[in-house]
Amino acid sequence: MEADLSGFNIDEPRWDQCTFLGRVKHFFNITDPRTVLVPERELDWAKVMVEKSRMGVVPPGTQVEQLLYAKKLYDSAFHPDTGEKMNVIGRMSFQVPGGMIITGFMLQFYRTMPAVIFWQWVNQSFNALVNYTNRNAASPTSLRQMALSYITATTTAVATAVGMNMLTKRAPPLVGRWVPFAAVAAANCVNIPMMRQQELIQGICVKDRNHNEIGHSRRAAAIGITQVVVSRITMAAPGMILLPVVMERLEKLHFMKPHLHGASGLWALPTEM
Repeated sequence: MEADLSGFNIDEPRWDQCTFLGRVKHFFNITDPRTVLVPERELDWAKVMVEKSRMGVVPPGTQVEQLLYAKKLYDSAFHPDTGEKMNVIGRMSFQVPGGMIITGFMLQFYRTMPAVIFWQWVNQSFNALVNYTNRNAASPTSLRQMALSYITATTTAVATAVGMNMLTKRAPPLVGRWVPFAAVAAANCVNIPMMRQQELIQGICVKDRNHNEIGHSRRAAAIGITQVVVSRITMAAPGMILLPVVMERLEKLHFMKPHLHGASGLWALPTEM
């Protein structure tokens, strides 16, 4: 028996976006890391199915579950404004595995200056690629602006990490393990506002409950960017603040030392989401 798709709207969120739980389910769905492993052919199929559903010409026998799956793949791999396929590393679905690996290395290699500089550079390069991949097409960002943002964020992160490493040489080891988090937080405070400065200058589109545009607001842009900065720092905090405390305690246990040597930074949360 064929499903009735006459009233199906593929662009309508699957879960109620007026509730926190509904928004959580929605973003967990489209940032599912497993979608990174989906073949290109299947992603192209998903795009075709979404476009056909929008036109109301889905193939006979198509089930609602198939359309929902196609929309999940489409949202995970294609830019919401341009419809272009995004590079794998810059997709939000790659944030958990990619950010976890980089954070682990930052927490592990924090003692020597070359290692600190290298991994802060890698982290900011990763962030820059993510920002470019998920850029707002309605507020285009020039290559010059992106380059300036990248250089400034990298310089800030490296300067913070190097400076704090020098200041904490005589501090307890645990304090030194927190240096990467301070560098990431400082870089986020610079990188995000600079990448989205056009929104601060021109304002962002504001709509009413019925999605009717009512104007542009610079204040709304400032509030939104501030929330992004705070949320990204907060998301990095559990892995980069609590994990060093746990590892510091475990390393004091005699029977754990052989297992923890060289692996104290492998489990962590991503620095971007």
